[in-house]
Amino acid sequence: MDPLLILAITAGAFLLAGMVKGVIGLGLPTVAIGLLGLVMPPLQAAAILVVPSLVTNIWQSAVGGDLLALARRLWPLFAGITIGTFVGATVLPHDTTGQSTVWLGLALAIYAALGLIKVQFKVPPQSEIWMGLLMGFLTGTITVATGIFVLPLTPYVQALKLDRDRMVQALGLSFTVSTVTLAPALAYAGEIRMALAVPSLVALAAALLGMVAGQWIRKRVAPDTFRLCFFAGLLLLGLHLASRGLL
Repeated sequence: MDPLLILAITAGAFLLAGMVKGVIGLGLPTVAIGLLGLVMPPLQAAAILVVPSLVTNIWQSAVGGDLLALARRLWPLFAGITIGTFVGATVLPHDTTGQSTVWLGLALAIYAALGLIKVQFKVPPQSEIWMGLLMGFLTGTITVATGIFVLPLTPYVQALKLDRDRMVQALGLSFTVSTVTLAPALAYAGEIRMALAVPSLVALAAALLGMVAGQWIRKRVAPDTFRLCFFAGLLLLGLHLASRGLL
């Protein structure tokens, strides 16, 4: 395929993915890898994702204040992500059939559907350490298999009952840790190459532009509307993942 066409597809994918992330706080890897997977191998798409994902997640986590307080509360989740990513990259066999992506998408869609009908989950404060470690570990291993770090991280963070801005900030922090730990795993697999520098920069610029637009939209919607957008976005992302894994 024409390299310029690939760059154009990359820009469009990350513009849309950045807008989704700006509105609901997640979705950049899912949308971007899902669309780029139509024109390149998933691991190559994940390698292009590293830089825009890292920058947008740092930006997302820095907005709103109380960064240190959130980091202190979420450290078990971060530790679990790091351990799970290492185990996934070095120990677990990699799925080449796409079945893991199907099940991941279905699980995300089911969780979103429960959220839309207002089934509530809550993590008791005394359980946050062991549950954070477990949810982080599972997220890390799933990230290595799929390049996507939304489950079970997103339901866990949502179950902490943070207000919407803190929830988006907490997701940004968690995704930053996931991106930082995913990069060495991709390097270990030989997917980090200088040839991807230009596509990564194009993806970064498009993602930042999309995030600006998405954040502008989020600031102008009511909390109930945001909640509806959040779970509807998760449902669409889950169905997108499942359908991509079946192709």
